[in-house]
Amino acid sequence: MFILKRQDVEISSVQHPKRDQQIPILTYQAQTFRLINVFGAHQGEEAKAFWRDLTDNRGKACVLLEEPDRYSIWGKIRLDQLANEVGSDTKIAPVTQACLLLLQTVAIEIEDLFGARQAGLFQKDLATMFQQKQFPQTNSPEAIKHLLTLDPLSTLQVPAWEEQHLITLLQELHRLGKQYFGNTSFAEGVRDILEDMPDADRNQFIDWLKQSNLGKLWR
Repeated sequence: MFILKRQDVEISSVQHPKRDQQIPILTYQAQTFRLINVFGAHQGEEAKAFWRDLTDNRGKACVLLEEPDRYSIWGKIRLDQLANEVGSDTKIAPVTQACLLLLQTVAIEIEDLFGARQAGLFQKDLATMFQQKQFPQTNSPEAIKHLLTLDPLSTLQVPAWEEQHLITLLQELHRLGKQYFGNTSFAEGVRDILEDMPDADRNQFIDWLKQSNLGKLWR
């Protein structure tokens, strides 16, 4: 939609109406946008590719903000939509559960194959990624450990992440996994990894994967 500079926009935050969470809001020409993803200063091409995927392939109205120390992507939203946004629990919860199962499987395989030291380094890399991408509920080592050990299918409350958080998680998890394993075999056999999920939830997640470039990474 637009590529903008910091001087073109105003950035503030609002309280989410249903969650204990501050939502960053970008305002440009009387239009409001919420933060979707953040990239480092050296990740300009990745940021532009992600932005194009959202706008061209997923039909989302987004802006790419170029700043000296980072790139950030923002999706158009009306502030009165926050309480009724698409990321409702009934729609996003199964996708979140599946993403957590994939995350936990990668973490377990790293520890089994490479030992506790590499598992610890992986947790630190996760923490760095969550901080850089501004994920809610990931601001301590204990929070990271909780994500890696909870049972996503039995817990009553999965993390309050939006769809774009989940897209980012799977993109970054694939990048880290390739770094640790040296190949992408860990991202194959998704259906088998999710065999304990109800069929309807698993199929919903697989369909969701196929709607974006994630389907090329996780198979």
